[in-house]
Amino acid sequence: MHIINLGSDAESMIQQAARLLVEGFQEHWPNAWPDMDSALEEVQAFFSTDRIIRVAVDETGLVWGWIGGIQQYDGNVWELHPLVVRSEYRGRGIGKLLVADLQEQVRERGGLTLWLGTDDENQMTSLAGIDLYPDVIEQITNIKNLRCHPYEFYQKCGFVIVGVMPDANGLGKPDIFMAKRVQR
Repeated sequence: MHIINLGSDAESMIQQAARLLVEGFQEHWPNAWPDMDSALEEVQAFFSTDRIIRVAVDETGLVWGWIGGIQQYDGNVWELHPLVVRSEYRGRGIGKLLVADLQEQVRERGGLTLWLGTDDENQMTSLAGIDLYPDVIEQITNIKNLRCHPYEFYQKCGFVIVGVMPDANGLGKPDIFMAKRVQR
């Protein structure tokens, strides 16, 4: 397996990347990319100078996973969006390799910070299903992972929780903001 840029002419890999979005998010975030049209539109949006799209592929051209980066704040900050790994390859370190690769890509472009939002629409953490407003900071400080929410994966990759947007996806459905410095 190796990680490469996804080119706009690599039709088979583009189709695979789109299919991964539909399949990879359908259980916990079914409205993210509910069909191939929306997923293809998302992949196509990455063929722009202010974006990065990297794919983990094997020697046969099978896409194992992919990651995107979106330039913000004049290139000082980049958003990690999205990250998806083929279900049968999860837990093998591919996601961590993709994150590390994106971090290097951002560093090479002069970026200082990599950030992401990781929604909790299904009460996967202790931040969901409650009113966060009485004491948002206290709730973040005492966050608990109730059902394999990906925020702990990102913590293992060096990200820290820098905030939360209560009710971002509806009442009691927050978006958890995480970030890390990428410059040494």
